[in-house]
Amino acid sequence: MSTAVSQIDEIKTTPWSGGRSPFNVEYGKIMMWFFLLSDAFTFSSLLISYGALRFSASVWPAADKVFQSVPGMIEHGAPLVFVGLMTFILIMSSVTMVLAVEAGHRNAKKEVIWWMIATVIGGFMFLGCQALEWAHLHSEGFWWGSTPPLHELKEFFTEGVGTDTTRHLTAQEFANLFFTITGFHGFHVFTGVIINIIITVNVLLGTYEKRGSYLMVEKVGLYWHFVDLVWVFVFTFFYLV
Repeated sequence: MSTAVSQIDEIKTTPWSGGRSPFNVEYGKIMMWFFLLSDAFTFSSLLISYGALRFSASVWPAADKVFQSVPGMIEHGAPLVFVGLMTFILIMSSVTMVLAVEAGHRNAKKEVIWWMIATVIGGFMFLGCQALEWAHLHSEGFWWGSTPPLHELKEFFTEGVGTDTTRHLTAQEFANLFFTITGFHGFHVFTGVIINIIITVNVLLGTYEKRGSYLMVEKVGLYWHFVDLVWVFVFTFFYLV
């Protein structure tokens, strides 16, 4: 009788008694979630600032006119084709990361290695595409603190909208925010690629195999998926709206 009473008291005082406790999470994974949450606030503040300026302005550069080239191949007439390719590459790298994590759960070392290598390649391809896009925009006159000459600037706006002064000011705001936000995201992608390389080397050395867990692959996977998710919002704000 006393044993039954003590078990009932334990159930009443235990915060979770319905299977695996949601509070039973590894410390490093919790810290990664905290970091990603704080980083989400940073990106949110930047995108909200962009949105506030974008929708308070009477005119704004048209995305289908600014991003209508495939650097090195097509100069005009292919709106959002190149950035669509960039987005596809980053999403596919997120898929390969999922497969690497899944292989880690099965302790399949060789599969983890190949999927991690594929993820690294995808990251480098995305960064290469971003560098090409930046170089192309710079060649057209867009950069931090600079815009194309006024006689060329009109082609990036909807016909007959705004004065030259207004176009110049909004184009300047657009350029500053575009390079700041996409550059900040690109820095995150580059950091993720470096971390992925380090994790891949550790997998090759058998570090996680000796530990009996590929939890580190899952942790870096969380970061990589976050970078991918942020790009969806950046893509929406700059290229679609």
